Amino acid sequence: MALHLVALLIGAALDLAIGDPHGFIHPVRWMGSFIERFQRVLARAGLIGAGPRRERIAGLLLVSATLGLFGGATAALVFAAGAVSWQLQLAVEAVASYYCLAARSLFDESMRVFCALREGSLEDARRAVSMIVGRDTAALDRAGVCRAAVETVAENACDGVVAPLFYLALLGPVGGVCYKAANTLDSMVGYRNERFVHLGRAAAKLDDAANFVPARITGALMCAAAFLPGFDAARARRVFRRDRRQHASPNSAHGESACAGALGVRLAGGAVYAGVRVEKPFIGDDVRPIEPEDIRRANALMFAAAAQALALFVGAVEVLRALGCYPG
Repeated sequence: MALHLVALLIGAALDLAIGDPHGFIHPVRWMGSFIERFQRVLARAGLIGAGPRRERIAGLLLVSATLGLFGGATAALVFAAGAVSWQLQLAVEAVASYYCLAARSLFDESMRVFCALREGSLEDARRAVSMIVGRDTAALDRAGVCRAAVETVAENACDGVVAPLFYLALLGPVGGVCYKAANTLDSMVGYRNERFVHLGRAAAKLDDAANFVPARITGALMCAAAFLPGFDAARARRVFRRDRRQHASPNSAHGESACAGALGVRLAGGAVYAGVRVEKPFIGDDVRPIEPEDIRRANALMFAAAAQALALFVGAVEVLRALGCYPG
C-alpha cells in the first residue's frame, strides 16, 4: 500500500480517537491568521477598496499566496522527512492527514447541542449551536436549534470529512492541506456580503470547484448509509434526487438532502443572519417533527458515509496503482 494511504488511515484513526486538539496550535488557525495579515498587505498595496478589478486581482493573489505557502510548506516538510527516513515521513504525513479531518470535532460540537437540549436549558442549547452555525441563534426554538445542528452535520460531512479524505487519498497530504486552505479561504472571504463580493470571488469559485465531486459523493454515500436500521433509504434517494440543488451553493444541499430524506424531516428554510432574514428553499419532507435524537442520527449517517468514503478512496487508488495508472 502507498505510504500516503497508510498515513491517511493512521490520521483518520487519530481524528476519531482525539479530535481537534484544543489548546494546541492548529494549522487551520495559521491559515486564518495568514489570510487576515495578507489582506492587510493587499490593502496597503492599494488593491483592496480600489474598485472591482483590483479587488479581484487581490483575491487571486490571496488565493495563490495561501495555497502556495501552505501547500509548498507541506511538500517541503514531507520531502525533508523522507530524506531522513520513511518512518519519519510516515509520521509527518499521518499528522498532516489528522489535521485535515474533522469527523470527531463535528461529532463533539454537535453532540454538545444534543446534550444541552436533553439536559440543559434552551439558552444553553442556543449557545452551543451558535458555536457551529453562522445564523443568529438568539430567537431559535427547540426545533430550530435541532434543525441548525442537523444541517451543520449534514453539510459539513463533505467539507470536514469526505472532501479531505478524497484529496488526501488522491493527492496525499499536499492535496489535503491545499483543500483545507481553499475551504478556509472560502469561509473567511468567500463572497457572502458586499465587502467580499469581488475580493472573495476567486476563493468562492475555488471552493465550489474543489467540492464539486466530493459533495456529490457525500450525498450518494449518505443515501447508501441510510440502509442502516432506523433510516429510510428509499426516501433518502428520492429527496436527494429532488432537493440536492435547493441551495444557493452548487454543493451544499447534496449531503443535506440525503440526510433529510433518511431522517424523514425538513431542513433549511428561512434563517436570520446578522439581523437580516434570508429565505431559502426547504429541503426534505415534513414527515415528522425534528427532535434532538436527530442530531445523533445525523452523526451516525456522517460516520457511516466517512467509513465508506475511506474504503472507496483507498481502494480506488490501490486499483489505479495496480493498473499502473497512479504513481507511487
